Amino acid sequence: MAKQPEQDRTEREKSIAINRKARFKFEIIEKFEAGISLTGSEVKSCRAHQVSLSDAYARFQGNELYLVNLDIAQYADAGYSQHEPKRMRKLLMHRRELGKLVGKVAERGLTLVPLGLHFNSRGFVKVSLGLAKGKQLFDKRRTLRDRDMKRDMARQVRGR
Repeated sequence: MAKQPEQDRTEREKSIAINRKARFKFEIIEKFEAGISLTGSEVKSCRAHQVSLSDAYARFQGNELYLVNLDIAQYADAGYSQHEPKRMRKLLMHRRELGKLVGKVAERGLTLVPLGLHFNSRGFVKVSLGLAKGKQLFDKRRTLRDRDMKRDMARQVRGR
C-alpha cells in the first residue's frame, strides 16, 4: 500500500496535459495511444507544461493521421528556430492501427479527440486518443447530476 501514492506521483509528473472537457463533451468508446512528431522547441515547451488541448482533434489526410489545433506555446529560449503554435502535427501509429481507425471514423458521428499528452518511459511524447461520439445536452446534464450525487454521498460518508 505504501508504494501506491509514490507511483501516482510519478505518473502525474510524466503527464503533460489532460483534456478534461473531452470526457464531458464526448462519450469515449475506445482509447488509443500514438506518438507525435515534434520539433525540439515543442518538446521543451511540453516539458514546461505549456500545452493546451482544448479544441484539438485528430483527422485523416490521405493515409496519415494529423493532430489539428493542438496549442504548444513558443519556447522563450529557442532563438530563431521557433515553431508555429497551432500547426498540424503528424501522429505516429502502426499501419494496422490506422486501418482500423479509418473504418471506425468513417462511421457516422465518431471522431478522434486527444485525451491527454504524456512522456513515456523513454522520454518520448505520446498522445492518448479517444474514439468518441458527441454527447447530447441531456447526456451532459445527466453527467453533471451524477457527479453532484457522488460528491454529496462522499461528503455524507466523510461526515459520519
